[in-house]
Amino acid sequence: MPFKYPEARRDENKVDDYNGVKVPDPYWWLEDPDCEETKAFVEEQNKLSWPFLEQCEIRAQFQKRLTELYNYPKYSCPYKRGKRYFYFHNKGLQNQDVLYVQDSLESPASVFFDPNKLSEDGTVALKMGRLSEECEYFAYGLSSAGSDWVTVRFMKADDLTELPDVLERVKFSCLAWTHDAKGIFYNSYPPQDGKADGTETTSNLNQKLFYHVIGTSQSEDVLVAEFPDNPKWHSNVTVSDDGRYAVLSITEGCEPVNQLWYCDLEQLPNGISGLLPWVKLVDTFEAQYSYVTNEGTVFTFRTNLDAPRYRVININLQEVDREKWTTLIPQHDKDVLGFVQCVNQHHLLVNYVHDVKDVLQLYELDSGRWVRDLPLDVGTVAGLSCKKKHPDFFYKFTSFTTPGIIFHFDLSQPNPEPKVFRQVEVKGVDPSDYQTSQVFYSSKDGTKIPMFLVHAREIKKDGSHPVFLYGYGGFENSIQPYYNTANLLFVRHLGGILAVANIRGGGEYGQTWHKAGTLGNKQNCFDDFQCAAEFLIKEGYTTPKLIAINGASNGGLLVAACVNQRPDLFGCAVAEVGVMDMLKFHKFTIGHAWTTDYGCADDPEQFKWLIKYSPLHNIPSECSTFPAVLLLTADHDDRVVPLHTLKYTATLQNALGSTAGVTQPLLLRVDTRSGHGAGKPTAKAILEDTHIFSFIAQTLQLRWRE
Repeated sequence: MPFKYPEARRDENKVDDYNGVKVPDPYWWLEDPDCEETKAFVEEQNKLSWPFLEQCEIRAQFQKRLTELYNYPKYSCPYKRGKRYFYFHNKGLQNQDVLYVQDSLESPASVFFDPNKLSEDGTVALKMGRLSEECEYFAYGLSSAGSDWVTVRFMKADDLTELPDVLERVKFSCLAWTHDAKGIFYNSYPPQDGKADGTETTSNLNQKLFYHVIGTSQSEDVLVAEFPDNPKWHSNVTVSDDGRYAVLSITEGCEPVNQLWYCDLEQLPNGISGLLPWVKLVDTFEAQYSYVTNEGTVFTFRTNLDAPRYRVININLQEVDREKWTTLIPQHDKDVLGFVQCVNQHHLLVNYVHDVKDVLQLYELDSGRWVRDLPLDVGTVAGLSCKKKHPDFFYKFTSFTTPGIIFHFDLSQPNPEPKVFRQVEVKGVDPSDYQTSQVFYSSKDGTKIPMFLVHAREIKKDGSHPVFLYGYGGFENSIQPYYNTANLLFVRHLGGILAVANIRGGGEYGQTWHKAGTLGNKQNCFDDFQCAAEFLIKEGYTTPKLIAINGASNGGLLVAACVNQRPDLFGCAVAEVGVMDMLKFHKFTIGHAWTTDYGCADDPEQFKWLIKYSPLHNIPSECSTFPAVLLLTADHDDRVVPLHTLKYTATLQNALGSTAGVTQPLLLRVDTRSGHGAGKPTAKAILEDTHIFSFIAQTLQLRWRE
């Protein structure tokens, strides 16, 4: 049955000029979230989509089972501040994780901070939290309804007394205490016209770095760094392990490169009282430098300088000559160096990514010599807590079928070995029911692409299995094995296969892999993803009409571009909070930062790349078949603003909504009091996953299996 879609006004007079190329933008008015016409459009779309999603055949069963299996205890790694340990814990279905404290690892724990008490619907989330070095104070940043805007408040850590200090207009910020606990470094933006609640689209420019002294008002905060000539710059301060230096990293966009400045806080005669006398150690954007630790003036950094898979180097601040920089741990010949942390004064905890799976090792800080491996199954180190001054550390392992095992390793013990500190079992999920494998398939240009497959132990290659194919492919973001209850339900109760394609654009094999999927190479991402589907069909796992593709944010762009290019290859597509207007994304909120991955339509050559795949501008006007489409966005998404999805929806429904061969639904679901994803309450997350998988089951005609 064809759907009757809401009619959206087309303004045929709105035509933009890109370097002499005329591009119509008939739904430009959807860029204004406050206009009554936009609100009416959203309301009409939700009136169509929400009843459809609620009435899907398996919806009730999926939601009931998902709620049951989501209801397991979740823990973070404990971390030590002062003499006490802190960790996050969710009993199962609490909307937000709760921060607990205990005097020792054996003593009883008590609630330190509970975000669930801040809002009835769970939409106020703890976005950031930092305890001062000796645990005098707790600084915590709250975000409402999923917005990136944060309000920072403070309390005493011993008796939980609330302090009057409040920091507003905080976004994409560091929180770094000076070791004397007198104050904290943070970033904020200048006031802007109109709203700043997460529903606005105003561009985020001119971020500044401040120092807030405890017990004073924000109006008295000390401006310590600003960049008036470079409004797109972001900064981030780390206070060195010895408390002596402020290390400033400056970025312009999302490319893994930064400038590196520092300030010796001990050399300030009047303390932190104005713009700091920064020393520019690196004043170009040629490579990335991440602070690991320092021994006096000898600083250790993880870097991609002349090392696309990263290495560890030492820089002596007293030797400005770059020739004197030394390599501590050289680049691996294949694996990517992930995180590097200092523990036990003179050890480095080093993570490598080997074919998208984590390896964990211990090295000596002074020599860079390998000490030992820490045993890991096939999966991901999803959490880590350690400090240079503490001999012990915790790490959390997860995989597609393991929700989390936390290990404790104490280097002060004789012959130390990692011990299981906490292991979670999920009632109703037996990992032995599932099989995880990794395959390598050829993309269009012959490049071998890794892909994880998760399915039941015994499956026939008779083309009968529905597939949930997930991808991202951008911003050097690696998609490693992760635990997701809804995905396991798809495998267990819908007879499906979970496929995670590690396409180019991510960081799975370092900078080279990332750059092979950016700028003029972006089409590689779409080719890699489409070839994943073709491989699954060729190998007899499935058929096109049984493939559902999914991605979020940059992955939403991936899904929409692939559907436009190969509508015959998929049965269903679910694109969440996607970047859909590749010609204008840089004009809204933090979009300008993504030009490092995508390019910018203001540049004539880059415009030619973008117009070729921009989802909004490449919807086929006529096609005999098109997959079912579910588009998701949220009213407080101030990262990828909703206008992307709204304009794409209006264009898609207008182009194909009344086409005879297109009988599958093309629906938009707009969530309220919700954002880009971070801090989403459990209740909303369960409902969203229920709607996604119910839609997939309905449109691929899948039946529930007990």
